[in-house]
Amino acid sequence: MDFLKKHYEKILLTLVLLGSVGLLVSMPFFIQADRDEANKHTAPLNQHPKPLPDLDLTLQNQLVQRVNAPLKLDLETTNKLFNPLEWQKALDGRLIKKESIGEKALVIAGIHPLYLLLTLDKVETNEPGAPRYSIAVQHQAAAKVSQQRVQHHFVSVGDKIADAFQLLSIKGPAENPDELVLKLADTGEIVSVSAGKPYQRVDGYTADLHYDPERKVYTARRVGAALSFGGDDYNIVAIDADKVILSNQSNQKRTEFKYTP
Repeated sequence: MDFLKKHYEKILLTLVLLGSVGLLVSMPFFIQADRDEANKHTAPLNQHPKPLPDLDLTLQNQLVQRVNAPLKLDLETTNKLFNPLEWQKALDGRLIKKESIGEKALVIAGIHPLYLLLTLDKVETNEPGAPRYSIAVQHQAAAKVSQQRVQHHFVSVGDKIADAFQLLSIKGPAENPDELVLKLADTGEIVSVSAGKPYQRVDGYTADLHYDPERKVYTARRVGAALSFGGDDYNIVAIDADKVILSNQSNQKRTEFKYTP
């Protein structure tokens, strides 16, 4: 007991020193534990984050396009605000748009060529002298019906048929020629015909037309023919392979109609 009383200060100092040494020895462990705890909380912050997905700007782009596009208001073909739609009653009582009648409603159903045809029919050898040749001529585009019929002409070399042709020469045997050489009266063109091989030339056309609002059909109409539809009267002034031209009798206005086969 006396020992403790005499040396308690030393003993206490020794204990404090030992505690300090223990504290110093354990300090690295405390520091490392603090570091580990700090790293556990800061590690996610040091990682690179995943890139965000691309933004979907489809709606925004559509809105921008709508803003940039000019506004077009159709006040005629849809609601007819300023141009009210007019109707007309057809012959059968049907209501049809007024814009669908008249010249716009005329349709070309077909265009057909008219020919000048020269055909070697036969060779006549019964009569004395040089053989004579029967040549059939047909002017399909002639103005008169009588002139459109087939006409037969017997000719020899040198003979001339007015408004038709002249027989210039013969190739091959006279009784069975290979070819007859002709000169056309209207153009002076030199052509040839033989058995089974006629000569033909397009001289004009006929047109088939129909007008649906009045259910009118015009078949094989020629130049000069009169048509009446849509409350107006017309004349055909020209027909070509791909078009028909009409003239309004009231004002002489000409309208061209294209034909697409």
